[in-house]
Amino acid sequence: MASGLRYPGKVALVTGGTRGIGEAIVREFVHQGAHVVFCAPKAEEEVGEALEQALKESGGLGKPFFWPCDVTSEQDIQALVSTTLQRFGHLDCLVNNAGQHPPEQEIDDISPQKFRELLEINLIGYFLMAKFTLPHLRKTRGNIINISSLVGVFGQRQAVPYVATKGAVTAMTKAMAIDESRYGVRVNSISPGNIWTPMWADLARQTSNPEAAIQAGKEAQLLARMGTPEECARAVLYLAADATFCTGIDLLLSGGAELGYAPKSLPTAS
Repeated sequence: MASGLRYPGKVALVTGGTRGIGEAIVREFVHQGAHVVFCAPKAEEEVGEALEQALKESGGLGKPFFWPCDVTSEQDIQALVSTTLQRFGHLDCLVNNAGQHPPEQEIDDISPQKFRELLEINLIGYFLMAKFTLPHLRKTRGNIINISSLVGVFGQRQAVPYVATKGAVTAMTKAMAIDESRYGVRVNSISPGNIWTPMWADLARQTSNPEAAIQAGKEAQLLARMGTPEECARAVLYLAADATFCTGIDLLLSGGAELGYAPKSLPTAS
């Protein structure tokens, strides 16, 4: 490893890379010597370009590059992949991170259209990114890391569409790992629990008692705190750079939230 860097000279593509977990992944990969193309919707272009400039000025060996992309658009995705190859010549790693988490809703209030829209972002966007990058990842025997969610494993109240999309991401990861093994491409996922991100803060603000919601989020873990985007980024780097005998795994990044018994009974519906 050049100068102790863990991913020097590798080329990574990160979706949803301007905020939260995605931003932390971009920073960690650039810090470890990787060249990173990261994307977000056009509305985030100013934020993305500012992050690119800040990372360039940080003095790291890795090269960051922002490119706007709507992950529900095949045309945008193809342009993103083409731009990555034109700029850096090859691709070693795809990190599918872009996603949304709607506020709490009963199934009665969820329209089929809203469910379909979430599927487009949280699941089909991952599928399309993989589809259009895999021909290039096969050449480098690279890897894909899908950001799933702990709730895809054990569910979450009033979040049927979100849980469904994340459970599907985890299942798709395993299926893809089987198919791509013959090309030497590893496909893994991480399933974060409660991670303190701008999305988590936004969801808390939409509750009747944000402070109580945040405290409950902290208490859900055995470690009695939420995780950080930086901890997620280090897990992703591990799967990309170090976990060379891992494929098809789902790494739980949960602080122990899934362990042990807890009160679960809900009030009976009247």
